[in-house]
Amino acid sequence: MERKLALSDEILLGIEKPARYIGNEINAVYKDKDRVEIRFAMCFPDVYEIGMSHLGIQILYELFNRREDTWCERVYAPWFDLDRIMRREDIPLFALESQDPLRDFDFLGITLQYELCYTNILQVLDLGKIPLLSKDRDESCPIVIGGGPCTYNPEPVADFFDLFYIGEGEVSYDRLLDLYKECRQAGGKWRKVFLRRAASIPGIYVPSLYTPAYNEDGTLASFTPAGADVPAFVEKQIVMKLTDAVYLQKPLVPYIKVTQDRVVLEIQRGCIRGCRFCQAGMIYRPTREKDVKKLKEQASAMLRSTGQEEISLSSLSSSDYSQLGELTDYLIEECSKKHINISLPSLRIDAFSLDVMSKVQDVKKSSLTFAPEAGSQRLRDVINKGLTEEIILKGAGEAFEGGWNKVKLYFMLGLPTEEEEDRKAIAHLADAIAVRYYDIPKEKRNGRCQINVSTSFFVPKPFTPFQWAPMFHPEDYIGFARTVNSEVRSMRNAKSIRYSWHEAEVTVLEGVLARGDRRLAPVILSAYRKGAMFEAWSEYWDYGRWLDSFDECGVCADFYTMRERPDDELFPWDFIHAGVTREFLLREWKRAHEPVVTENCRARCNGCGARVYGGGVCFEGQD
Repeated sequence: MERKLALSDEILLGIEKPARYIGNEINAVYKDKDRVEIRFAMCFPDVYEIGMSHLGIQILYELFNRREDTWCERVYAPWFDLDRIMRREDIPLFALESQDPLRDFDFLGITLQYELCYTNILQVLDLGKIPLLSKDRDESCPIVIGGGPCTYNPEPVADFFDLFYIGEGEVSYDRLLDLYKECRQAGGKWRKVFLRRAASIPGIYVPSLYTPAYNEDGTLASFTPAGADVPAFVEKQIVMKLTDAVYLQKPLVPYIKVTQDRVVLEIQRGCIRGCRFCQAGMIYRPTREKDVKKLKEQASAMLRSTGQEEISLSSLSSSDYSQLGELTDYLIEECSKKHINISLPSLRIDAFSLDVMSKVQDVKKSSLTFAPEAGSQRLRDVINKGLTEEIILKGAGEAFEGGWNKVKLYFMLGLPTEEEEDRKAIAHLADAIAVRYYDIPKEKRNGRCQINVSTSFFVPKPFTPFQWAPMFHPEDYIGFARTVNSEVRSMRNAKSIRYSWHEAEVTVLEGVLARGDRRLAPVILSAYRKGAMFEAWSEYWDYGRWLDSFDECGVCADFYTMRERPDDELFPWDFIHAGVTREFLLREWKRAHEPVVTENCRARCNGCGARVYGGGVCFEGQD
């Protein structure tokens, strides 16, 4: 098919990384747009290099393009330089494959991976000439649908979306697209009919069909569907037979370096561990594995179709994949012959993992990553990390004796029940790891030990046991980090330890948006109109814009961050059934304060509610 680029050569030569906008990558899909019935623009609302690294969009791209009646294309948020030109020259935002304006599409699907991308959603709509508010759209506009982890509380951005898909896209999208064709062919004012009928499809949430009401104290009083035909609850959709699910055969290969420039092999979904702060570990329950035979086939096919020089395993906890040994042995044998690197993230640091890593990594160049999350044992028990200092030091010692000398340590500050001694314990744990290194005879060491300690600030997320927890003000978080920094400097091995921390103001905004409600939409819109975009990029971050927007809209940010929620408060996301029950989450919130560790899902079933899906780890060992 003939393609005419949406941007002139003059524009492309005058912007940074023009390859972000021209498409035509290896394995991109092209169809005759006059012979398809549905055109779907899939958007990652961030810069191309990040969006191209996202596995979920590539899976949906494959899923939709297998339908003969559908052509799925891609769009990413334009960087500042092109954004300015498009506004000045009145150039509409376009999809990469056809270079056609977004306004010409039937659907605009936007993935919500993190809260700080919310203003970029408005950028994409704005540049795409699509009304920002759902209520202002008519039959000439695409249906705007959101998906991804942030849809487990979609309320802060509900006014901007026509639909949300809650859960894994492989399940209900075919029904949704078939319904769209039926309603569109009926003609007339088909848009409202489609949205009303779509609300009955499992996993589909239509925010315009629900009305929130609030108590005098600002808390949510009720959340009412528009009629008997609109479900009171939306059920998360989940793929139980993961081995048979649609997966990539020919992944897209970019022409420029992207964040994760490699083939990605998804080995399982979910996590057995039950960390109380981790949203992904809760919303992706139950843990489901892919059969190792299928993984071998998929790995070979993707490497063959892309020419990539690295393959990475995708999982929340790769060490817990039951067939990891067989899979890694196969990959090592196949990849070593072709000089392909293997990346094994999310491994627990134990003897088996270290043995595997030593086979696939250059030990002298690579660093090991530990995520203790908390410095003291008491606080690790509070968060249910299931990791003792003995295990950490044993793993570090085995790694050091195997030739490693670089370690990355990740922690959180501002966790529930945290005290000053817990913060200081971060420095003491880092120092203990350094001591373990220097216990090795000098002639057997690999130079000086390098320990990089990084702390982020904890953000409570929906559908976790910590969804009831309060947060802190930015100055408090900075104080916590200074305590750690001061303690690190006082350690005996301070010269071997480097410490860095994340921005506190960003954390507070993330916390507001994570547990917010529909009253935040005007704030997000106001911040966008003041220039807020790419908020996760620290060089463009301006907290003042957000503070002004909260004031202008009469919204108090502290209401969403500083309160510890009562046990029975109705949350904006309680209309979603995500598998884990509220009773289980509340029980875990109470256990955190004792603190009592809850065993992982393979050790025993803790009654989280995920057995309702009838498979996965909940039924392992049963016929």
